[in-house]
This record gives sequence, C-alpha cells and structure tokens, in this order.
Amino acid sequence: MKSGVIIITGTSKGIGRHLAEHYLANGWIVAGCSRGESTIGHDNYSHTSLDIGDEKDVTRMVRTVHAKHGKVDALLNNAGRASMNAALLTPGSTLEKVFRTNTFGSFYFARETAKLMIRQKQGRIVFFTTVARPLRLEGEIAYAASKAAVESITQILARELGSNGVTVNAIGPTPVKTDLIRGVSDNSIQNLLDRQAIKRIGEFEDVTNVVDFFLKPESSFVTGQIIYLGGVEN
Repeated sequence: MKSGVIIITGTSKGIGRHLAEHYLANGWIVAGCSRGESTIGHDNYSHTSLDIGDEKDVTRMVRTVHAKHGKVDALLNNAGRASMNAALLTPGSTLEKVFRTNTFGSFYFARETAKLMIRQKQGRIVFFTTVARPLRLEGEIAYAASKAAVESITQILARELGSNGVTVNAIGPTPVKTDLIRGVSDNSIQNLLDRQAIKRIGEFEDVTNVVDFFLKPESSFVTGQIIYLGGVEN
C-alpha cells in the first residue's frame, strides 16, 4: 500500500488539506470532502461537498469512489468539529452538532469503507481523536466525549475487522495551528502544552508521520492502537 485510492474527510483546510496534498504528491488517488467546495486542484483529486453527519450522503460518496476506481485502500477520518464551553454552559444542540460530525460521521465513513475493504481482504482505516480526551481538558466536554466514542469505535472495529486484513487505528494530535483552535486563548494553549512531555505545538508533519506509519504495508500487524502526540499518556 505504497499508493492507492484513499478517502480523506475534511480536506478544505488544515490537517485534512495537508494530508490530501501529501498523498497526492506520493502518487495516491485522493477523494476528499468537506462542507464547502474544493480548494485543491490536482488531476488525481476529486471532491464531494457534503455533511459527513448525513448517512445517505456518506454512503453515496463511498459508493461513487468505489465505482470510479474499483477499490478503496484507505480512509482517514480527519473531519472534526470542536466546542469550547464549560459543561454547565453547553446546550444540547451543541452536543448534537459535535457528535454528529465527530462520532456519527466518522462511523458512517468507516462502516461503508469497511464493507469494501472486507471484500478486498485489505485496507487501512485511521480515526482522529484528541489529547483533550486523556488530558480530560476542562471546557471541552462535548469535544472530548465525542472523541472518547471515536476511540471505542476504533478499538471495537479493529477486533471485528482484524481477520479480514483491515487495520483500524487512531491518532490524537496535540494542538496544531488550524481553525479548530483559532478561538482558544494563548493562555489555554500554553496550559495544555505544559501538560505534554514535549512542550511545543504540533506541526502538520508530526501528524503525517504517524498516519504514514499506519498505512505502511509493514504495519499490517498494527491495529486497535491509539497514538497521542507530544508525549501525552492515556
């Protein structure tokens, strides 16, 4: 799996766009998606505008990619929505929006691609979680809870798909300079960095390095794992 067909969610900006450009540069065919229009121009890139929390839209996209290319080798469940509110100030509508994107959307994509990967007898699924979960960050209850669910999905799906040649793992980045942390104060970011073993903000390349590892042919025996960056412990 040095190259192939890969679906990456949330490719309009940030980590998702960086990942799309990285794999395009390495010969992959990339199918991306976001709520908005494409921001990537490349012959091997296709884009779908959708709400990843819409089950029918997700199913339609995955089937379209498979019909066009005959396979789906990897899925990167990158798209996410954050919420920075104290628990007592978090309305139900916010909880629903965060879970719809982070948990439901990630599950729908994983379920639909897994159906294809089982028939192929090979595939890689990578979920995105967050260090806010093991650090139990105050003010991020909806975000951390949605990602805790993603971690459970990762580990259960890994067991269900392991005998079919499909690996399922997750990466938990530290803060990376994207829109996801735009509204977080410098003081809050510094407090988070102080709780890491390596006290610096994350870079796109830090994320790409771990994702590359999960996708390598030599990683076929690695599944059900969650890697947090920056030396954060579970």
